[in-house]
Amino acid sequence: MSANVATSASDLEPRKGSPSPRLDEHEFKRRFLNQFQDPAYGKLQEELARLASAAWEAYANSRKSPKTRKAGPGFADPDYDLAEDWLAARDAIRDAEKRHDDPNGPTRLLLVNGSTRSEHTCPGEISKSYRMVDIAREMLEQQRHVKIEILDLSRIASEYGRQIHPCKACFSTAAALCHWPCSCYPNYSLGQIHDWMNEIYPMWVEAHGIMIVTPVHWYQAPSSLKLMIDRLVCADGGNPDPTSTHGKHADQAKQLEMNGWPYPRHLEGRLFSVIVHGDTEGSEGVRRNLSDWLRSMDLVPAGPLAEIDRYIGYWEPYATSHTAYEKDQAMQEEIRNAARTLYEAAVARRQGRQIAAGAGLRQPRQK
Repeated sequence: MSANVATSASDLEPRKGSPSPRLDEHEFKRRFLNQFQDPAYGKLQEELARLASAAWEAYANSRKSPKTRKAGPGFADPDYDLAEDWLAARDAIRDAEKRHDDPNGPTRLLLVNGSTRSEHTCPGEISKSYRMVDIAREMLEQQRHVKIEILDLSRIASEYGRQIHPCKACFSTAAALCHWPCSCYPNYSLGQIHDWMNEIYPMWVEAHGIMIVTPVHWYQAPSSLKLMIDRLVCADGGNPDPTSTHGKHADQAKQLEMNGWPYPRHLEGRLFSVIVHGDTEGSEGVRRNLSDWLRSMDLVPAGPLAEIDRYIGYWEPYATSHTAYEKDQAMQEEIRNAARTLYEAAVARRQGRQIAAGAGLRQPRQK
Protein backbone atom coordinates (compact mmCIF):
# COMPACT_ATOMS: atom_id res chain seq x y z
CA MET A 1 0.00 0.00 0.00
CA SER A 2 1.51 3.34 -1.03
CA ALA A 3 1.22 6.52 0.94
CA ASN A 4 -0.62 9.23 -0.99
CA VAL A 5 0.05 12.08 1.41
CA ALA A 6 3.00 14.41 0.95
CA THR A 7 5.18 14.44 4.06
CA SER A 8 8.16 16.32 5.39
CA ALA A 9 10.82 15.28 7.87
CA SER A 10 8.99 17.18 10.61
CA ASP A 11 5.78 15.25 9.89
CA LEU A 12 7.57 11.99 10.69
CA GLU A 13 9.47 13.22 13.75
CA PRO A 14 8.40 11.16 16.81
CA ARG A 15 6.52 13.33 19.31
CA LYS A 16 7.83 13.41 22.89
CA GLY A 17 6.80 14.94 26.19
CA SER A 18 5.48 12.41 28.72
CA PRO A 19 7.14 12.21 32.16
CA SER A 20 10.11 9.85 32.54
CA PRO A 21 9.41 6.54 34.29
CA ARG A 22 13.05 6.05 35.31
CA LEU A 23 13.67 5.11 38.95
CA ASP A 24 16.59 6.09 41.14
CA GLU A 25 18.74 3.34 42.63
CA HIS A 26 17.04 3.33 46.03
CA GLU A 27 13.53 2.99 44.65
CA PHE A 28 14.59 0.39 42.08
CA LYS A 29 16.19 -1.82 44.73
CA ARG A 30 13.22 -1.40 47.05
CA ARG A 31 10.88 -2.67 44.35
CA PHE A 32 13.24 -5.44 43.30
CA LEU A 33 13.63 -6.77 46.84
CA ASN A 34 9.93 -6.49 47.61
CA GLN A 35 9.32 -9.78 45.79
CA PHE A 36 11.34 -11.66 48.42
CA GLN A 37 8.96 -11.28 51.37
CA ASP A 38 8.70 -14.96 52.25
CA PRO A 39 10.62 -15.94 55.43
CA ALA A 40 12.41 -18.58 53.33
CA TYR A 41 14.59 -15.75 52.00
CA GLY A 42 15.51 -14.53 55.51
CA LYS A 43 18.97 -16.14 55.54
CA LEU A 44 19.83 -14.87 52.07
CA GLN A 45 19.96 -11.13 52.67
CA GLU A 46 23.61 -10.74 51.56
CA GLU A 47 22.95 -12.73 48.40
CA LEU A 48 19.81 -10.74 47.68
CA ALA A 49 21.72 -7.48 48.11
CA ARG A 50 24.23 -8.63 45.50
CA LEU A 51 21.42 -9.65 43.16
CA ALA A 52 19.77 -6.26 43.63
CA SER A 53 23.02 -4.52 42.72
CA ALA A 54 23.39 -6.64 39.58
CA ALA A 55 19.77 -5.98 38.62
CA TRP A 56 20.29 -2.24 39.15
CA GLU A 57 23.33 -2.26 36.89
CA ALA A 58 21.34 -4.01 34.11
CA TYR A 59 18.46 -1.56 34.57
CA ALA A 60 20.70 1.53 34.64
CA ASN A 61 22.30 0.44 31.37
CA SER A 62 18.95 -0.53 29.77
CA ARG A 63 20.07 -4.00 28.74
CA LYS A 64 16.75 -5.11 27.28
CA SER A 65 18.16 -8.11 25.39
CA PRO A 66 21.53 -9.15 26.83
CA LYS A 67 21.85 -12.21 24.58
CA THR A 68 22.05 -11.44 20.86
CA ARG A 69 23.61 -12.70 17.66
CA LYS A 70 24.05 -11.36 14.14
CA ALA A 71 20.88 -11.48 12.08
CA GLY A 72 22.63 -13.08 9.12
CA PRO A 73 21.35 -13.69 5.57
CA GLY A 74 17.72 -12.95 4.74
CA PHE A 75 17.49 -9.76 6.81
CA ALA A 76 17.71 -6.16 5.64
CA ASP A 77 20.77 -5.64 7.84
CA PRO A 78 22.61 -8.97 8.29
CA ASP A 79 25.07 -7.36 10.73
CA TYR A 80 22.38 -6.16 13.15
CA ASP A 81 22.43 -7.86 16.57
CA LEU A 82 19.06 -9.58 17.03
CA ALA A 83 17.83 -10.91 20.37
CA GLU A 84 18.15 -14.68 20.67
CA ASP A 85 14.66 -14.75 22.24
CA TRP A 86 13.17 -13.13 19.14
CA LEU A 87 15.00 -15.46 16.77
CA ALA A 88 13.74 -18.49 18.70
CA ALA A 89 10.17 -17.16 18.52
CA ARG A 90 10.53 -16.52 14.79
CA ASP A 91 11.78 -20.09 14.27
CA ALA A 92 8.85 -21.50 16.27
CA ILE A 93 6.42 -19.58 14.06
CA ARG A 94 8.10 -20.88 10.91
CA ASP A 95 7.79 -24.44 12.18
CA ALA A 96 4.12 -23.79 12.95
CA GLU A 97 3.58 -22.49 9.41
CA LYS A 98 4.97 -25.75 8.03
CA ARG A 99 2.55 -27.75 10.18
CA HIS A 100 -0.33 -25.53 9.05
CA ASP A 101 0.57 -25.88 5.37
CA ASP A 102 1.18 -29.64 5.40
CA PRO A 103 -1.63 -31.10 3.25
CA ASN A 104 -1.15 -34.52 4.83
CA GLY A 105 -1.24 -33.29 8.40
CA PRO A 106 -4.29 -33.32 10.68
CA THR A 107 -6.88 -30.58 10.80
CA ARG A 108 -5.56 -28.40 13.61
CA LEU A 109 -8.00 -26.61 15.89
CA LEU A 110 -7.19 -24.23 18.73
CA LEU A 111 -9.69 -23.86 21.59
CA VAL A 112 -9.20 -20.73 23.70
CA ASN A 113 -10.61 -20.41 27.20
CA GLY A 114 -10.93 -16.67 27.71
CA SER A 115 -12.01 -16.78 31.35
CA THR A 116 -9.52 -15.91 34.10
CA ARG A 117 -11.40 -17.90 36.74
CA SER A 118 -10.34 -21.35 37.97
CA GLU A 119 -10.45 -23.49 41.09
CA HIS A 120 -6.66 -23.30 41.36
CA THR A 121 -6.63 -19.79 42.82
CA CYS A 122 -8.91 -17.36 44.71
CA PRO A 123 -12.28 -18.09 43.00
CA GLY A 124 -12.09 -21.73 44.10
CA GLU A 125 -14.25 -22.94 41.20
CA ILE A 126 -13.82 -23.83 37.55
CA SER A 127 -15.21 -21.38 35.01
CA LYS A 128 -18.21 -22.16 32.85
CA SER A 129 -16.08 -21.14 29.87
CA TYR A 130 -13.63 -23.94 30.54
CA ARG A 131 -16.49 -26.43 30.82
CA MET A 132 -17.72 -25.25 27.44
CA VAL A 133 -14.24 -25.71 25.97
CA ASP A 134 -14.32 -29.24 27.35
CA ILE A 135 -17.62 -29.94 25.56
CA ALA A 136 -16.14 -28.67 22.29
CA ARG A 137 -13.01 -30.74 22.82
CA GLU A 138 -15.01 -33.92 23.46
CA MET A 139 -17.03 -33.36 20.29
CA LEU A 140 -13.97 -32.64 18.15
CA GLU A 141 -12.08 -35.66 19.44
CA GLN A 142 -14.75 -37.81 17.76
CA GLN A 143 -13.81 -36.41 14.34
CA ARG A 144 -11.29 -37.89 11.93
CA HIS A 145 -7.66 -36.80 11.59
CA VAL A 146 -7.88 -33.83 13.94
CA LYS A 147 -5.41 -32.33 16.43
CA ILE A 148 -6.80 -30.17 19.21
CA GLU A 149 -4.85 -27.71 21.31
CA ILE A 150 -6.31 -25.90 24.31
CA LEU A 151 -5.08 -22.45 25.31
CA ASP A 152 -6.28 -21.86 28.87
CA LEU A 153 -5.81 -18.17 29.63
CA SER A 154 -6.86 -18.68 33.27
CA ARG A 155 -3.28 -19.81 33.86
CA ILE A 156 -2.21 -16.16 33.81
CA ALA A 157 -3.87 -15.86 37.21
CA SER A 158 -3.04 -19.27 38.66
CA GLU A 159 0.34 -20.42 37.34
CA TYR A 160 3.73 -19.16 38.55
CA GLY A 161 5.65 -17.23 35.91
CA ARG A 162 2.81 -17.26 33.38
CA GLN A 163 2.20 -13.75 32.08
CA ILE A 164 1.07 -11.79 29.05
CA HIS A 165 2.52 -8.31 29.18
CA PRO A 166 0.50 -5.41 27.73
CA CYS A 167 0.87 -4.19 24.18
CA LYS A 168 3.00 -1.02 24.00
CA ALA A 169 1.13 0.22 20.90
CA CYS A 170 4.18 0.33 18.62
CA PHE A 171 1.80 -0.11 15.67
CA SER A 172 0.24 3.28 16.41
CA THR A 173 3.64 4.93 15.96
CA ALA A 174 4.20 3.14 12.64
CA ALA A 175 3.17 -0.27 11.33
CA ALA A 176 6.78 -1.23 10.59
CA LEU A 177 7.71 -0.62 14.24
CA CYS A 178 5.45 -3.50 15.32
CA HIS A 179 7.52 -6.62 14.74
CA TRP A 180 6.19 -10.10 13.97
CA PRO A 181 6.59 -11.79 16.38
CA CYS A 182 6.53 -9.04 19.00
CA SER A 183 10.01 -7.86 19.94
CA CYS A 184 8.96 -5.72 22.93
CA TYR A 185 9.39 -8.64 25.31
CA PRO A 186 11.21 -10.03 27.13
CA ASN A 187 12.79 -6.83 28.46
CA TYR A 188 15.22 -8.09 31.06
CA SER A 189 16.31 -4.67 32.30
CA LEU A 190 12.71 -3.84 33.27
CA GLY A 191 11.99 -7.28 34.69
CA GLN A 192 9.38 -7.86 31.95
CA ILE A 193 9.92 -11.58 31.55
CA HIS A 194 7.88 -14.83 31.50
CA ASP A 195 5.88 -13.47 28.56
CA TRP A 196 3.58 -16.21 27.22
CA MET A 197 3.02 -14.74 23.77
CA ASN A 198 6.05 -16.32 22.13
CA GLU A 199 4.41 -19.68 22.84
CA ILE A 200 0.94 -18.46 21.87
CA TYR A 201 1.86 -17.08 18.44
CA PRO A 202 2.72 -20.54 17.03
CA MET A 203 -0.57 -21.93 18.39
CA TRP A 204 -2.49 -19.44 16.26
CA VAL A 205 -0.23 -19.86 13.24
CA GLU A 206 -0.52 -23.65 13.03
CA ALA A 207 -4.30 -23.69 13.59
CA HIS A 208 -6.71 -24.13 10.70
CA GLY A 209 -9.55 -23.06 12.98
CA ILE A 210 -9.79 -21.17 16.27
CA MET A 211 -12.65 -21.23 18.77
CA ILE A 212 -12.77 -18.57 21.50
CA VAL A 213 -15.03 -19.20 24.49
CA THR A 214 -15.37 -16.36 26.95
CA PRO A 215 -17.60 -14.75 29.58
CA VAL A 216 -18.53 -11.08 29.67
CA HIS A 217 -16.70 -8.83 32.15
CA TRP A 218 -18.34 -5.42 32.45
CA TYR A 219 -19.56 -5.38 28.83
CA GLN A 220 -16.04 -6.33 27.70
CA ALA A 221 -13.79 -9.32 27.14
CA PRO A 222 -11.93 -10.45 30.29
CA SER A 223 -8.55 -8.83 30.87
CA SER A 224 -6.66 -12.07 30.23
CA LEU A 225 -8.29 -12.44 26.80
CA LYS A 226 -7.86 -8.75 25.99
CA LEU A 227 -4.13 -8.95 26.74
CA MET A 228 -3.76 -11.68 24.14
CA ILE A 229 -5.94 -9.81 21.64
CA ASP A 230 -3.82 -6.66 21.91
CA ARG A 231 -0.57 -8.58 21.56
CA LEU A 232 -1.86 -10.24 18.37
CA VAL A 233 -1.77 -6.87 16.61
CA CYS A 234 1.62 -7.79 15.19
CA ALA A 235 -0.05 -10.67 13.32
CA ASP A 236 -2.01 -8.13 11.29
CA GLY A 237 0.45 -5.97 9.39
CA GLY A 238 3.47 -6.52 11.62
CA ASN A 239 7.06 -6.28 10.38
CA PRO A 240 8.84 -9.67 10.11
CA ASP A 241 12.28 -8.00 9.92
CA PRO A 242 13.34 -5.98 13.00
CA THR A 243 16.65 -5.13 11.31
CA SER A 244 14.74 -2.93 8.83
CA THR A 245 14.04 -0.55 11.72
CA HIS A 246 17.27 -1.40 13.59
CA GLY A 247 15.24 -2.39 16.59
CA LYS A 248 12.84 0.24 17.83
CA HIS A 249 13.84 3.33 15.85
CA ALA A 250 10.54 5.11 15.37
CA ASP A 251 11.80 7.51 12.71
CA GLN A 252 13.01 4.64 10.52
CA ALA A 253 9.71 2.79 10.94
CA LYS A 254 7.70 5.90 10.04
CA GLN A 255 9.71 6.33 6.85
CA LEU A 256 9.21 2.68 5.93
CA GLU A 257 5.46 3.03 6.33
CA MET A 258 5.37 6.17 4.19
CA ASN A 259 7.47 4.47 1.52
CA GLY A 260 4.62 2.00 1.15
CA TRP A 261 3.90 -0.72 3.71
CA PRO A 262 2.33 -4.04 2.57
CA TYR A 263 0.56 -4.78 5.88
CA PRO A 264 1.12 -8.57 5.73
CA ARG A 265 -1.76 -10.63 7.16
CA HIS A 266 0.08 -13.35 9.05
CA LEU A 267 -3.11 -15.22 10.12
CA GLU A 268 -5.09 -14.73 6.96
CA GLY A 269 -7.62 -17.39 6.00
CA ARG A 270 -7.97 -19.26 9.27
CA LEU A 271 -11.51 -20.15 10.34
CA PHE A 272 -13.03 -18.93 13.59
CA SER A 273 -15.82 -19.62 16.05
CA VAL A 274 -16.83 -17.37 18.96
CA ILE A 275 -18.93 -18.37 21.98
CA VAL A 276 -19.78 -15.65 24.50
CA HIS A 277 -21.89 -16.10 27.62
CA GLY A 278 -23.08 -13.63 30.21
CA ASP A 279 -25.45 -13.45 33.17
CA THR A 280 -27.32 -10.18 32.63
CA GLU A 281 -25.87 -7.91 29.93
CA GLY A 282 -23.25 -7.52 27.23
CA SER A 283 -22.97 -10.92 25.57
CA GLU A 284 -24.10 -9.81 22.12
CA GLY A 285 -21.77 -6.81 22.14
CA VAL A 286 -18.72 -8.87 23.13
CA ARG A 287 -19.54 -11.51 20.53
CA ARG A 288 -19.74 -8.85 17.85
CA ASN A 289 -16.53 -7.20 19.03
CA LEU A 290 -14.62 -10.48 18.89
CA SER A 291 -16.06 -11.46 15.52
CA ASP A 292 -15.31 -8.03 14.07
CA TRP A 293 -11.74 -8.19 15.40
CA LEU A 294 -11.14 -11.60 13.85
CA ARG A 295 -12.65 -10.53 10.53
CA SER A 296 -10.45 -7.43 10.53
CA MET A 297 -7.41 -9.73 10.63
CA ASP A 298 -8.80 -11.56 7.58
CA LEU A 299 -9.86 -14.63 9.51
CA VAL A 300 -13.00 -16.25 8.14
CA PRO A 301 -16.23 -17.04 10.05
CA ALA A 302 -16.82 -20.79 10.04
CA GLY A 303 -20.59 -20.38 9.70
CA PRO A 304 -23.67 -18.95 11.46
CA LEU A 305 -23.85 -21.77 14.01
CA ALA A 306 -20.24 -21.13 15.07
CA GLU A 307 -21.01 -17.69 16.54
CA ILE A 308 -23.06 -17.77 19.73
CA ASP A 309 -24.01 -15.32 22.47
CA ARG A 310 -26.21 -16.53 25.32
CA TYR A 311 -27.22 -15.75 28.89
CA ILE A 312 -26.93 -18.41 31.57
CA GLY A 313 -28.89 -18.02 34.78
CA TYR A 314 -30.28 -14.68 33.63
CA TRP A 315 -30.49 -12.35 36.65
CA GLU A 316 -30.11 -15.37 38.93
CA PRO A 317 -27.57 -15.70 41.80
CA TYR A 318 -23.94 -16.31 40.84
CA ALA A 319 -23.82 -19.07 43.45
CA THR A 320 -26.08 -21.26 41.32
CA SER A 321 -24.75 -20.30 37.89
CA HIS A 322 -23.08 -23.68 37.30
CA THR A 323 -26.36 -25.41 38.11
CA ALA A 324 -28.10 -23.13 35.61
CA TYR A 325 -25.50 -24.06 33.01
CA GLU A 326 -25.89 -27.78 33.71
CA LYS A 327 -29.65 -27.50 33.18
CA ASP A 328 -29.26 -25.62 29.90
CA GLN A 329 -28.96 -28.62 27.60
CA ALA A 330 -29.76 -26.49 24.56
CA MET A 331 -26.76 -24.30 25.23
CA GLN A 332 -24.52 -27.32 25.51
CA GLU A 333 -25.80 -28.68 22.19
CA GLU A 334 -25.20 -25.29 20.57
CA ILE A 335 -21.57 -25.51 21.69
CA ARG A 336 -21.30 -28.94 20.07
CA ASN A 337 -22.82 -27.55 16.89
CA ALA A 338 -20.31 -24.68 16.90
CA ALA A 339 -17.48 -27.19 17.18
CA ARG A 340 -18.94 -29.35 14.41
CA THR A 341 -19.33 -26.29 12.19
CA LEU A 342 -15.74 -25.16 12.78
CA TYR A 343 -14.44 -28.63 11.97
CA GLU A 344 -16.55 -28.96 8.81
CA ALA A 345 -15.46 -25.55 7.58
CA ALA A 346 -11.77 -26.18 8.28
CA VAL A 347 -11.79 -29.55 6.51
CA ALA A 348 -13.61 -28.15 3.49
CA ARG A 349 -11.28 -25.15 3.22
CA ARG A 350 -8.21 -27.40 3.31
CA GLN A 351 -9.71 -29.47 0.51
CA GLY A 352 -10.52 -26.40 -1.57
CA ARG A 353 -14.27 -26.93 -1.26
CA GLN A 354 -16.89 -24.28 -0.54
CA ILE A 355 -19.69 -25.44 1.71
CA ALA A 356 -22.27 -23.99 4.06
CA ALA A 357 -20.68 -25.47 7.19
CA GLY A 358 -23.20 -26.55 9.79
CA ALA A 359 -26.15 -26.31 7.40
CA GLY A 360 -27.16 -29.92 8.04
CA LEU A 361 -27.08 -29.69 11.83
CA ARG A 362 -30.25 -29.70 13.92
CA GLN A 363 -30.56 -26.63 16.09
CA PRO A 364 -31.75 -27.30 19.65
CA ARG A 365 -33.71 -24.03 19.66
CA GLN A 366 -35.69 -22.89 16.66
CA LYS A 367 -36.35 -19.40 17.98
